[in-house]
Amino acid sequence: MVEITLEAAEALAIPRVSGEEADRKCYLSGSLLERMHLSPVGDPVAYDVDEQGVITFYFDPAKVTETPPEVWYRGEENTPEKPQRRKETMTLESGAVVEKMGTKRAATFGYYTKEKLDLMNYDVVAEPVAYSTRNDGSYIFFYDKKTAIRRPLKCVVCGEDVRYKRKMCRACFERDLAQRRAEGDVYRAKARHMDRKKVLFFDLELTGVYDHDEIISVSICDATGEILMDTLVRPRHKKKWNRTEKIHGISPAMVQDAPYLDELIPRIKELFAYAENIVAFGVSTDYSHIKYIYDTLREQEELHKKVRCCAIEFVRYQSEHHPDNNHASLIEAMSTLGISWDGIPHSSMADTIACMKVWEALFPNYYEDSQATQEVAHV
Repeated sequence: MVEITLEAAEALAIPRVSGEEADRKCYLSGSLLERMHLSPVGDPVAYDVDEQGVITFYFDPAKVTETPPEVWYRGEENTPEKPQRRKETMTLESGAVVEKMGTKRAATFGYYTKEKLDLMNYDVVAEPVAYSTRNDGSYIFFYDKKTAIRRPLKCVVCGEDVRYKRKMCRACFERDLAQRRAEGDVYRAKARHMDRKKVLFFDLELTGVYDHDEIISVSICDATGEILMDTLVRPRHKKKWNRTEKIHGISPAMVQDAPYLDELIPRIKELFAYAENIVAFGVSTDYSHIKYIYDTLREQEELHKKVRCCAIEFVRYQSEHHPDNNHASLIEAMSTLGISWDGIPHSSMADTIACMKVWEALFPNYYEDSQATQEVAHV
């Protein structure tokens, strides 16, 4: 912005206002914009002149923009009250010219000292891009982190070899994996003597993944495989769900004659009240929707105490036996454990039965009638 003089302001017919009037109109002075690291977009909307003849220009707060750090650190704000400062520079032996700047300003550009980059595990390979001076007159040079080379990180256990996985070198990782695998296998093989009739598995299909989305399918079975509920649900508010329809295949037309969730709540509560454990694959989404069938926080907490997440248990198993696998979906669990599907994946009932099978494969001695000789299938 070109510096504005009093004559120019008068020529532009910019009104003169008092400081009190400027405050009432929420105008911002040039000096205030500078402190807020803002720059005006356009000409002043008003001005004032004090007894000493100092001119203050005011700007519309709706017509300002953020001043880039490379500008406001230099003190180069586009205001008529403050002229630009002259940059200090140094010429290196290579002939490159670098600017003097403070440590904070250098950090905004990603410039650091060689010592700081060393602590960050980087080696400097290029010449300085800026400098500063100490109180004794000696120089501090800054280097661009983008041109530095990151050194391979060392193992957090032995501190000697390069990291391989989990911040450990290969040897330390293999020892840690063997220990975690052994502990996990003992945990999963433990006999829990659960009644199959009192362990329920459930799955919901939804109009979406957010809290405001609605349930459009509920499936519940027990650990014997008996289907206790398998029904579509008619949502009260949502009329279409194009994205999730492509996944589970449930269309608005399919749920037109289905019962509302309110009609199903008494039976769902009855089943859940009888259950000792309630298992789902990926509890966070399903529980966050099913909990609202209960009116009080205490009832919701009582339900949560019974809920178990099959996905979490599979992730632990997979990290111990198949550490190279990156996916943890129900389809991945079925494939990894060598289990066949009953029905089409992503349909509510098929996913419920699949969750039941994965749970028993992970915990072969979970039920009262389990055979101690059963083992998890390793693929």
